[in-house]
Amino acid sequence: MKLVRAVAFIVASLAATATSATGQLKWNDWTEDLFSRATAEKRFVILDLEAVWCHWCHVMEKTTYSDPKVIELLASKYIPVRVDQDANPDLSSRYGDWGWPATIVFGPDGTEIAKIRGYIEPERMQALLKAVIDDPSPGPSARSFEVTPSAKAFLPEKEREELLKTYNDSYEDALGGWGDAQKYIDADSMDYAISRAEAGDTDASKRARQTLDAALVLIDRTWGGVFQYSEGGSWTKPHFEKIMSFQSQYMRQYSQAYALWKDPKYLAAAKDIERYLVDFLQSPDGAFYVSQDADLNHDVDGHKFYPLDDRGRRALGMPRIDKNLYARENGWAISGLTALYNVTDDPKILAAAEGAAKWVIANRALEGGGFKHGEKDRGGPFIGDTAVMGQAFLDLYAATGDRDWLKRAAKAGDFVATNFKDPAGGYFTSKTSEGKTGVFAKPAKLMDEQIQVVRFMNLLDRYYGNDIYREAAAHGMRYLAGAAAEMIRPLPGVLIADDELSVEPTHITIVGRKEDPKAIALDATARAFPARYKRLEWLDLREGKLPNPDVEYPDLGEPAAFACSNRICSYPSFNADELKKTVEQMAKLKVKRAALN
Repeated sequence: MKLVRAVAFIVASLAATATSATGQLKWNDWTEDLFSRATAEKRFVILDLEAVWCHWCHVMEKTTYSDPKVIELLASKYIPVRVDQDANPDLSSRYGDWGWPATIVFGPDGTEIAKIRGYIEPERMQALLKAVIDDPSPGPSARSFEVTPSAKAFLPEKEREELLKTYNDSYEDALGGWGDAQKYIDADSMDYAISRAEAGDTDASKRARQTLDAALVLIDRTWGGVFQYSEGGSWTKPHFEKIMSFQSQYMRQYSQAYALWKDPKYLAAAKDIERYLVDFLQSPDGAFYVSQDADLNHDVDGHKFYPLDDRGRRALGMPRIDKNLYARENGWAISGLTALYNVTDDPKILAAAEGAAKWVIANRALEGGGFKHGEKDRGGPFIGDTAVMGQAFLDLYAATGDRDWLKRAAKAGDFVATNFKDPAGGYFTSKTSEGKTGVFAKPAKLMDEQIQVVRFMNLLDRYYGNDIYREAAAHGMRYLAGAAAEMIRPLPGVLIADDELSVEPTHITIVGRKEDPKAIALDATARAFPARYKRLEWLDLREGKLPNPDVEYPDLGEPAAFACSNRICSYPSFNADELKKTVEQMAKLKVKRAALN
């Protein structure tokens, strides 16, 4: 009888997890019955969240997950699950701070036991797997905190000062950049620095320019595009992944930097990224792919491949391009392209942005104004796809004056508020939970997505003057304010969201017919004006009043532009020089922070 049970256990182990006929680890998919199966088989679940572009994910597959002792331990007590984080926002959002690769170990009931970020060498993985078998108690990495939303929709002064100090202290004066382990441009940190530079902060200007200058070495001068980061506290040791979020961010921020400082190297950087998007990541239908791998294969990594010239690279082959088409990634691309269009006035760039938007509408739209992530939307819809596309529509509206884009942004905002709002505070990542047990019984809340939603909803309110959008922004901000004291990493995006809810954006309105050359010239000047937080509109009186007619503009018989700030509007400007001077004068007005309840 004991022999029969032993044989049954071995058969179950081999069938459940472990090895193929060649002795390689056999991975499982993330399924609805995963933890039911784990409970029945009394197994732990180990989740490998990886990315197709990720160098260290490939290294870990080649070394750690090919190690015989690791495979033996996994076969004895684990169900190993591998998931592409780009394709699964519910999981990648929950564990974004732990990757990539991210390794999470669960109990059979879905309880988190351990979360580890980055590469794990074979010996360390063996020790981890043994330790969990011996003592499955949750470790320090599995701890979480509950957020109690603030009663006020703005940061308390103490928390704001502490966040600001953390932000300033995280800057590395010697080399530039925020943080020193890996060198890259942190998106919110740079946005905050640029916004302070626009307001005349010389220290912020110096930091922004030092970082932008240093990061130029991460741009691939041969094919274009920007590498993900550099390691070892140096800007000159890049990891060669090219990911859409970084392409869009750098293109947008270098475009904004060019608008502010008129340094041609910033414009060249933005254009280098744009040509990479069009040449390598644009699909035949006009949508954009996700990423390109850091390595050609296991034998030829990026350090060997990318120093070669174009001919040398192509002779070896092409690093894999992830040709999935996701709404979120296309929204990022659209926002980056419109920022570059605003400072170049190149119609081909705008056409690429609009082409991607039209593809997403045709292929990823959901009833009610939202968007699904990909063709298969396991666990969706996700807040990121709709919020990012909503922001992209606002960017297209500012770039074109086409009110259809603004209407689509409003529908996206309505979808977010209806489907993802948690009445207890903040916004969920997904409409439904990823499972029924453990941490998955309730959808996750990601801090970065709270920031994104607050900023999107606030700008939507500025365009519409709609209390629903304003309350939606305030709802998210109350959650962020409540979480401020518990934040484990610098989040300058919280400072940005707090500022934007408290002050009016730079507001420029063109009044005139859209085919009039003078109106077109004024619009081009307004779009290129360096204001990161901007409300830009075009009032062609034949189209009726603007959605938020908080200012009545006169028909002067010829095209004119008006700038408003702090509830004061300028005299009309009739040419580019007048408009530049007027907006600069309005920008110098003292900014008052509004108290929000």
